[in-house]
Amino acid sequence: MYTHYPEKRYRLTLEFLRKHIRPEETILDLGVDNPFAEIMREHGYTVSNTQGEDLDEDLEAIKNTGAGVVTAFEILEHLVAPYNVLRAIPGDKLLASVPLRLWFASAYRSKTDDRDRHFHEFEAWQFDWLLEKSGWVIKDRLQWAHPVQKIGFRPLLRRFTPRYYLVYAERPGLSPTDGN
Repeated sequence: MYTHYPEKRYRLTLEFLRKHIRPEETILDLGVDNPFAEIMREHGYTVSNTQGEDLDEDLEAIKNTGAGVVTAFEILEHLVAPYNVLRAIPGDKLLASVPLRLWFASAYRSKTDDRDRHFHEFEAWQFDWLLEKSGWVIKDRLQWAHPVQKIGFRPLLRRFTPRYYLVYAERPGLSPTDGN
């Protein structure tokens, strides 16, 4: 997965999580168990993960969760239909991050792993609209750049062009056990 951790992304995501979610709240983290899920556990959160099922096709793990909070860090861009996943979440709190579309770089696509591709790379307004259309109200948001230690025009642009977008959203009128 990672040869080194994305320290800045993890630090900012953890700060944002701690700002909005109490450690007593249970979390369903979309995607297989990962280093950031372990970081959340180390900070006192109870976290379970989906098991690698194709979330475009199989929403049962999401629909059947007892968690009041769902996190979707760097996963929605891999789905063909993230709208369906967002609609299926039964809880009333969501933290989600996506990579932002960079005008100077093409969408990410692994040549060796069919599941490691971005079907979507959002502009912030597109992700906001997706959340709104699927019943979520954004309460807080954060964007940041991701500089790389290379020389060139594109690495220079990465120093100040926002690459990541993180939101905290709530679904009005639902408690964590109400569902859709």
